[in-house]
Amino acid sequence: MSHPAFANWLSETNDVTRTFLAAGQIPGLINLGGGLPDPETWPVKDITALANRAMTEHTTDALAYPPIEGLPALRDEIARRFSATGLNLTRDNVLIVSGGMQALDLIGKVFLDPGDAVAAQSPAYLGALDAWRPRSPVYRPMVFEQDDFDPINALTGAKFAYTVPNFSNPTGRLVPLAQRQALVDAARASGAFLVEDDPYGTLHYDGEPLPRMLDLSAQDADRPYDGPVIYLGTLSKGLAPGLRVGWMIAAPEVIAAMVTAKQGSDMCTAGLSQRIACDALAMGLTETVLPGILSLYRARRDGLCAAMKTHLDGAFDWQVPTGGMFVWATARDPRLDTDTLLRTGLDHGVCVSPSSVFDPVNRNRSAIRINFTLNHAEDLAEGVRRLAQAVEATLAKAA
Repeated sequence: MSHPAFANWLSETNDVTRTFLAAGQIPGLINLGGGLPDPETWPVKDITALANRAMTEHTTDALAYPPIEGLPALRDEIARRFSATGLNLTRDNVLIVSGGMQALDLIGKVFLDPGDAVAAQSPAYLGALDAWRPRSPVYRPMVFEQDDFDPINALTGAKFAYTVPNFSNPTGRLVPLAQRQALVDAARASGAFLVEDDPYGTLHYDGEPLPRMLDLSAQDADRPYDGPVIYLGTLSKGLAPGLRVGWMIAAPEVIAAMVTAKQGSDMCTAGLSQRIACDALAMGLTETVLPGILSLYRARRDGLCAAMKTHLDGAFDWQVPTGGMFVWATARDPRLDTDTLLRTGLDHGVCVSPSSVFDPVNRNRSAIRINFTLNHAEDLAEGVRRLAQAVEATLAKAA
Protein backbone atom coordinates (compact mmCIF):
# COMPACT_ATOMS: atom_id res chain seq x y z
CA MET A 1 0.00 0.00 0.00
CA SER A 2 1.41 3.38 -1.01
CA HIS A 3 1.69 6.19 1.47
CA PRO A 4 0.40 9.75 0.97
CA ALA A 5 2.74 12.07 -0.92
CA PHE A 6 4.92 14.57 0.88
CA ALA A 7 4.01 18.25 0.74
CA ASN A 8 4.64 19.87 -2.64
CA TRP A 9 7.15 22.44 -1.35
CA LEU A 10 9.68 19.70 -0.57
CA SER A 11 10.16 19.12 -4.29
CA GLU A 12 10.88 22.81 -4.90
CA THR A 13 14.26 22.95 -3.17
CA ASN A 14 17.36 22.98 -5.37
CA ASP A 15 20.11 20.41 -5.68
CA VAL A 16 22.74 23.14 -5.28
CA THR A 17 21.80 23.50 -1.62
CA ARG A 18 21.97 19.74 -1.07
CA THR A 19 25.36 19.59 -2.79
CA PHE A 20 26.65 22.46 -0.67
CA LEU A 21 25.51 20.87 2.59
CA ALA A 22 26.98 17.48 1.71
CA ALA A 23 30.35 19.04 0.91
CA GLY A 24 31.33 19.10 4.56
CA GLN A 25 31.93 15.35 4.42
CA ILE A 26 34.74 15.63 1.85
CA PRO A 27 38.17 14.96 3.48
CA GLY A 28 40.63 17.85 3.15
CA LEU A 29 38.00 20.24 1.78
CA ILE A 30 38.51 23.95 2.46
CA ASN A 31 35.04 25.32 3.06
CA LEU A 32 34.75 28.95 1.95
CA GLY A 33 31.03 28.57 1.40
CA GLY A 34 29.60 28.60 4.90
CA GLY A 35 28.72 31.43 7.21
CA LEU A 36 30.14 30.18 10.48
CA PRO A 37 31.91 31.97 13.31
CA ASP A 38 35.28 30.61 14.39
CA PRO A 39 35.04 28.42 17.54
CA GLU A 40 38.14 30.08 18.96
CA THR A 41 36.07 33.24 19.50
CA TRP A 42 33.68 31.50 21.89
CA PRO A 43 34.20 32.51 25.56
CA VAL A 44 34.00 28.92 26.77
CA LYS A 45 35.15 29.51 30.35
CA ASP A 46 32.74 32.39 30.85
CA ILE A 47 29.81 30.47 29.40
CA THR A 48 30.67 27.48 31.58
CA ALA A 49 30.64 29.68 34.66
CA LEU A 50 27.33 31.23 33.62
CA ALA A 51 25.82 27.78 33.04
CA ASN A 52 26.89 26.70 36.54
CA ARG A 53 25.42 29.87 37.98
CA ALA A 54 22.16 29.31 36.11
CA MET A 55 21.86 25.79 37.52
CA THR A 56 22.63 26.78 41.09
CA GLU A 57 21.08 30.25 41.40
CA HIS A 58 18.32 30.20 38.78
CA THR A 59 17.31 26.54 38.67
CA THR A 60 13.68 27.17 37.83
CA ASP A 61 14.55 29.56 35.00
CA ALA A 62 17.02 27.03 33.64
CA LEU A 63 15.04 23.80 33.87
CA ALA A 64 11.33 24.66 33.91
CA TYR A 65 9.20 25.66 30.94
CA PRO A 66 9.82 29.39 30.56
CA PRO A 67 7.13 31.77 29.27
CA ILE A 68 6.54 31.56 25.53
CA GLU A 69 7.58 35.20 25.21
CA GLY A 70 10.89 34.48 26.94
CA LEU A 71 12.29 35.08 30.41
CA PRO A 72 11.10 38.49 31.62
CA ALA A 73 14.60 39.44 32.77
CA LEU A 74 16.05 38.72 29.32
CA ARG A 75 13.28 40.60 27.55
CA ASP A 76 13.86 43.56 29.85
CA GLU A 77 17.59 43.44 29.12
CA ILE A 78 17.01 43.44 25.35
CA ALA A 79 14.52 46.31 25.68
CA ARG A 80 17.02 48.29 27.74
CA ARG A 81 19.89 47.70 25.35
CA PHE A 82 18.00 48.73 22.23
CA SER A 83 16.06 51.66 23.64
CA ALA A 84 17.47 54.94 22.36
CA THR A 85 16.61 58.61 21.99
CA GLY A 86 13.07 58.62 20.71
CA LEU A 87 12.81 54.81 20.88
CA ASN A 88 10.94 53.55 23.93
CA LEU A 89 11.03 49.76 24.24
CA THR A 90 9.47 47.59 26.93
CA ARG A 91 9.34 43.83 27.35
CA ASP A 92 6.08 43.87 25.37
CA ASN A 93 8.17 44.83 22.33
CA VAL A 94 10.44 41.79 22.71
CA LEU A 95 10.08 38.09 21.87
CA ILE A 96 12.92 35.65 22.58
CA VAL A 97 13.33 33.10 19.79
CA SER A 98 15.38 29.97 19.20
CA GLY A 99 17.93 31.64 16.97
CA GLY A 100 17.34 34.06 14.13
CA MET A 101 16.03 31.29 11.89
CA GLN A 102 13.03 30.77 14.13
CA ALA A 103 12.22 34.46 13.87
CA LEU A 104 12.15 34.13 10.08
CA ASP A 105 9.96 31.02 10.30
CA LEU A 106 7.50 32.81 12.61
CA ILE A 107 7.31 35.78 10.26
CA GLY A 108 6.29 33.43 7.48
CA LYS A 109 3.67 31.76 9.66
CA VAL A 110 2.16 35.05 10.80
CA PHE A 111 2.14 36.98 7.54
CA LEU A 112 2.21 34.72 4.50
CA ASP A 113 -0.50 32.90 2.61
CA PRO A 114 0.31 31.30 -0.77
CA GLY A 115 0.82 33.95 -3.43
CA ASP A 116 1.44 36.84 -1.04
CA ALA A 117 4.11 39.31 -2.12
CA VAL A 118 7.43 39.70 -0.29
CA ALA A 119 9.80 42.50 -1.26
CA ALA A 120 13.25 40.98 -0.66
CA GLN A 121 16.65 42.62 -0.77
CA SER A 122 18.32 40.78 -3.62
CA PRO A 123 20.49 38.78 -3.49
CA ALA A 124 18.73 37.47 -0.38
CA TYR A 125 19.70 35.35 2.59
CA LEU A 126 19.23 31.68 1.70
CA GLY A 127 17.88 30.84 5.15
CA ALA A 128 15.02 33.30 4.75
CA LEU A 129 14.11 31.90 1.34
CA ASP A 130 14.14 28.38 2.80
CA ALA A 131 12.07 29.43 5.82
CA TRP A 132 9.32 30.88 3.64
CA ARG A 133 9.39 28.28 0.86
CA PRO A 134 6.49 26.26 2.36
CA ARG A 135 4.38 29.47 2.31
CA SER A 136 4.82 29.87 -1.49
CA PRO A 137 5.21 33.66 -1.58
CA VAL A 138 5.84 35.70 -4.73
CA TYR A 139 9.07 37.67 -4.51
CA ARG A 140 9.77 41.21 -5.63
CA PRO A 141 13.56 41.41 -5.73
CA MET A 142 14.89 44.73 -4.42
CA VAL A 143 18.27 45.55 -5.95
CA PHE A 144 19.35 48.55 -3.93
CA GLU A 145 22.29 49.29 -6.23
CA GLN A 146 20.02 50.07 -9.19
CA ASP A 147 19.60 53.79 -9.83
CA ASP A 148 15.90 53.39 -10.54
CA PHE A 149 15.08 51.43 -7.36
CA ASP A 150 11.82 52.81 -5.92
CA PRO A 151 11.16 51.61 -2.35
CA ILE A 152 7.54 52.78 -2.29
CA ASN A 153 6.77 50.89 -5.49
CA ALA A 154 8.56 47.81 -4.12
CA LEU A 155 6.73 47.79 -0.78
CA THR A 156 3.23 48.76 -1.90
CA GLY A 157 1.03 45.66 -1.78
CA ALA A 158 3.72 43.50 -0.15
CA LYS A 159 3.12 41.85 3.21
CA PHE A 160 6.61 42.86 4.27
CA ALA A 161 10.03 43.82 2.97
CA TYR A 162 13.04 41.76 4.03
CA THR A 163 16.44 43.41 4.42
CA VAL A 164 19.85 42.69 5.94
CA PRO A 165 21.18 46.26 5.96
CA ASN A 166 24.39 45.62 7.89
CA PHE A 167 26.82 43.63 5.74
CA SER A 168 24.19 41.65 3.94
CA ASN A 169 24.31 37.91 3.60
CA PRO A 170 25.39 37.18 0.88
CA THR A 171 26.85 40.41 -0.55
CA GLY A 172 28.47 41.98 2.53
CA ARG A 173 26.86 45.26 1.47
CA LEU A 174 26.23 48.08 3.94
CA VAL A 175 22.98 49.85 3.08
CA PRO A 176 23.63 53.62 3.26
CA LEU A 177 21.75 55.90 5.63
CA ALA A 178 19.65 57.66 2.98
CA GLN A 179 18.40 54.34 1.64
CA ARG A 180 17.59 53.10 5.15
CA GLN A 181 15.50 56.20 5.76
CA ALA A 182 13.80 55.79 2.38
CA LEU A 183 12.83 52.22 3.24
CA VAL A 184 11.40 53.30 6.60
CA ASP A 185 9.43 56.07 4.91
CA ALA A 186 8.18 53.61 2.29
CA ALA A 187 7.03 51.19 5.00
CA ARG A 188 4.98 53.91 6.64
CA ALA A 189 3.56 55.10 3.32
CA SER A 190 2.70 51.64 2.01
CA GLY A 191 1.56 49.96 5.23
CA ALA A 192 3.99 47.07 4.70
CA PHE A 193 6.16 45.85 7.54
CA LEU A 194 9.93 46.21 7.22
CA VAL A 195 11.99 43.27 8.50
CA GLU A 196 15.48 44.35 9.59
CA ASP A 197 17.55 41.20 10.02
CA ASP A 198 20.75 42.19 11.83
CA PRO A 199 22.99 39.23 12.71
CA TYR A 200 26.21 41.00 11.60
CA GLY A 201 25.69 44.53 12.92
CA THR A 202 28.41 44.28 15.57
CA LEU A 203 30.98 42.95 13.06
CA HIS A 204 32.02 46.43 11.95
CA TYR A 205 35.70 46.61 10.89
CA ASP A 206 35.98 50.03 9.24
CA GLY A 207 34.18 53.32 9.73
CA GLU A 208 31.30 54.13 12.07
CA PRO A 209 28.08 52.10 12.51
CA LEU A 210 24.96 53.51 10.87
CA PRO A 211 21.64 53.95 12.68
CA ARG A 212 19.34 50.95 12.66
CA MET A 213 16.13 51.26 10.71
CA LEU A 214 14.42 50.45 14.01
CA ASP A 215 15.88 53.67 15.42
CA LEU A 216 14.99 55.65 12.31
CA SER A 217 11.37 54.49 12.52
CA ALA A 218 10.81 55.67 16.10
CA GLN A 219 8.42 58.63 16.37
CA ASP A 220 7.04 58.87 19.90
CA ALA A 221 9.30 58.48 22.93
CA ASP A 222 6.35 58.85 25.32
CA ARG A 223 4.87 55.44 24.53
CA PRO A 224 6.18 51.97 23.66
CA TYR A 225 7.34 51.50 20.09
CA ASP A 226 4.57 50.69 17.61
CA GLY A 227 6.28 51.37 14.28
CA PRO A 228 6.57 49.27 11.10
CA VAL A 229 10.05 47.76 11.65
CA ILE A 230 10.47 44.17 12.84
CA TYR A 231 14.04 43.95 14.10
CA LEU A 232 15.83 40.60 14.44
CA GLY A 233 18.96 40.05 16.53
CA THR A 234 21.00 37.08 17.70
CA LEU A 235 23.88 35.98 19.91
CA SER A 236 25.10 33.49 17.30
CA LYS A 237 27.79 35.75 15.83
CA GLY A 238 28.83 37.65 18.96
CA LEU A 239 28.80 34.93 21.62
CA ALA A 240 28.08 31.35 20.50
CA PRO A 241 25.66 29.92 17.92
CA GLY A 242 24.88 26.79 19.95
CA LEU A 243 23.00 28.81 22.56
CA ARG A 244 20.27 29.31 19.93
CA VAL A 245 19.15 32.61 21.46
CA GLY A 246 17.81 35.41 19.32
CA TRP A 247 15.18 38.11 19.64
CA MET A 248 12.54 39.97 17.75
CA ILE A 249 11.70 43.61 18.50
CA ALA A 250 8.44 44.96 17.09
CA ALA A 251 5.15 46.61 17.92
CA PRO A 252 3.30 44.82 20.75
CA GLU A 253 0.54 43.63 18.42
CA VAL A 254 3.14 42.00 16.16
CA ILE A 255 4.86 40.36 19.12
CA ALA A 256 1.52 39.00 20.35
CA ALA A 257 0.88 37.38 16.96
CA MET A 258 4.38 35.90 16.92
CA VAL A 259 3.85 34.46 20.40
CA THR A 260 0.79 32.60 19.12
CA ALA A 261 2.85 31.20 16.24
CA LYS A 262 5.75 30.25 18.51
CA GLN A 263 3.39 28.38 20.82
CA GLY A 264 2.72 25.99 17.96
CA SER A 265 6.38 25.74 16.98
CA ASP A 266 8.60 24.96 19.98
CA MET A 267 6.44 26.47 22.75
CA CYS A 268 9.49 28.13 24.32
CA THR A 269 13.18 28.79 23.83
CA ALA A 270 15.41 26.73 26.14
CA GLY A 271 15.45 28.24 29.62
CA LEU A 272 19.08 27.35 30.35
CA SER A 273 20.24 29.15 27.21
CA GLN A 274 18.06 32.15 28.02
CA ARG A 275 19.44 32.40 31.54
CA ILE A 276 23.02 32.20 30.26
CA ALA A 277 22.23 34.86 27.66
CA CYS A 278 20.59 37.13 30.20
CA ASP A 279 23.53 37.04 32.58
CA ALA A 280 26.07 37.32 29.74
CA LEU A 281 24.41 40.49 28.46
CA ALA A 282 24.00 41.94 31.96
CA MET A 283 27.72 41.49 32.72
CA GLY A 284 28.79 42.91 29.34
CA LEU A 285 30.35 39.69 28.05
CA THR A 286 29.49 40.45 24.44
CA GLU A 287 31.32 43.78 24.70
CA THR A 288 34.30 42.07 26.35
CA VAL A 289 34.82 39.52 23.58
CA LEU A 290 33.97 41.80 20.65
CA PRO A 291 37.40 43.48 20.19
CA GLY A 292 39.08 40.11 19.82
CA ILE A 293 36.47 38.94 17.31
CA LEU A 294 36.87 42.11 15.25
CA SER A 295 40.65 41.88 15.24
CA LEU A 296 40.61 38.24 14.12
CA TYR A 297 37.99 38.66 11.41
CA ARG A 298 39.43 41.94 10.08
CA ALA A 299 42.78 40.23 9.52
CA ARG A 300 41.09 37.28 7.81
CA ARG A 301 39.08 39.58 5.57
CA ASP A 302 42.27 41.32 4.53
CA GLY A 303 44.02 38.01 3.96
CA LEU A 304 41.21 36.67 1.80
CA CYS A 305 41.03 39.79 -0.32
CA ALA A 306 44.81 39.78 -0.78
CA ALA A 307 44.70 36.18 -1.97
CA MET A 308 41.83 37.03 -4.32
CA LYS A 309 43.88 39.90 -5.72
CA THR A 310 46.70 37.47 -6.43
CA HIS A 311 44.73 34.56 -7.90
CA LEU A 312 41.31 35.83 -9.05
CA ASP A 313 41.87 39.41 -10.15
CA GLY A 314 41.16 38.66 -13.80
CA ALA A 315 38.21 36.39 -13.17
CA PHE A 316 36.00 38.31 -10.72
CA ASP A 317 35.04 41.77 -9.58
CA TRP A 318 34.45 42.37 -5.86
CA GLN A 319 34.53 45.02 -3.15
CA VAL A 320 36.28 44.73 0.21
CA PRO A 321 33.43 44.69 2.77
CA THR A 322 33.62 47.04 5.75
CA GLY A 323 32.14 44.39 8.03
CA GLY A 324 30.32 41.09 8.26
CA MET A 325 31.51 37.68 7.14
CA PHE A 326 31.40 37.59 3.33
CA VAL A 327 32.92 38.77 0.07
CA TRP A 328 30.63 38.75 -2.97
CA ALA A 329 32.48 38.22 -6.26
CA THR A 330 30.90 38.59 -9.71
CA ALA A 331 32.38 36.71 -12.66
CA ARG A 332 33.72 38.79 -15.53
CA ASP A 333 33.28 36.04 -18.11
CA PRO A 334 29.59 35.36 -18.85
CA ARG A 335 30.45 31.73 -19.62
CA LEU A 336 31.34 31.08 -15.98
CA ASP A 337 28.27 29.38 -14.50
CA THR A 338 28.83 29.36 -10.75
CA ASP A 339 26.53 26.39 -10.16
CA THR A 340 28.99 24.44 -12.29
CA LEU A 341 31.89 26.13 -10.48
CA LEU A 342 30.55 24.80 -7.17
CA ARG A 343 30.83 21.21 -8.37
CA THR A 344 34.16 21.73 -10.10
CA GLY A 345 35.46 23.42 -6.97
CA LEU A 346 34.58 20.37 -4.89
CA ASP A 347 36.74 18.28 -7.23
CA HIS A 348 39.58 20.71 -6.48
CA GLY A 349 39.02 20.60 -2.71
CA VAL A 350 37.28 23.94 -2.18
CA CYS A 351 33.65 24.91 -1.59
CA VAL A 352 32.01 28.27 -2.32
CA SER A 353 28.36 29.33 -2.40
CA PRO A 354 26.91 30.01 -5.87
CA SER A 355 24.66 33.01 -6.44
CA SER A 356 21.64 31.01 -7.60
CA VAL A 357 20.69 29.95 -4.07
CA PHE A 358 20.49 33.60 -2.99
CA ASP A 359 18.32 34.72 -5.91
CA PRO A 360 14.60 34.80 -5.00
CA VAL A 361 13.78 33.98 -8.63
CA ASN A 362 16.71 31.52 -9.06
CA ARG A 363 18.28 33.10 -12.16
CA ASN A 364 21.63 34.53 -11.08
CA ARG A 365 24.46 32.14 -11.89
CA SER A 366 27.27 34.67 -12.26
CA ALA A 367 28.55 35.27 -8.72
CA ILE A 368 29.85 33.51 -5.61
CA ARG A 369 29.81 34.20 -1.87
CA ILE A 370 33.09 33.60 -0.05
CA ASN A 371 33.29 33.41 3.75
CA PHE A 372 36.41 34.61 5.58
CA THR A 373 35.59 34.12 9.27
CA LEU A 374 36.00 30.36 9.74
CA ASN A 375 39.39 29.58 8.22
CA HIS A 376 42.93 30.56 9.18
CA ALA A 377 44.88 32.80 6.81
CA GLU A 378 46.87 29.97 5.22
CA ASP A 379 43.70 27.98 4.51
CA LEU A 380 42.02 31.05 3.01
CA ALA A 381 44.98 31.54 0.69
CA GLU A 382 45.07 27.86 -0.30
CA GLY A 383 41.32 27.81 -0.80
CA VAL A 384 41.50 30.78 -3.18
CA ARG A 385 44.37 29.12 -5.08
CA ARG A 386 42.25 25.99 -5.52
CA LEU A 387 39.29 28.13 -6.55
CA ALA A 388 41.37 29.78 -9.27
CA GLN A 389 42.21 26.32 -10.63
CA ALA A 390 38.51 25.40 -10.55
CA VAL A 391 37.65 28.57 -12.46
CA GLU A 392 40.15 27.66 -15.18
CA ALA A 393 38.75 24.13 -15.42
CA THR A 394 35.15 25.34 -15.55
CA LEU A 395 35.89 27.83 -18.32
CA ALA A 396 37.84 25.19 -20.25
CA LYS A 397 34.78 22.94 -20.23
CA ALA A 398 32.58 25.83 -21.33
CA ALA A 399 34.80 26.75 -24.27
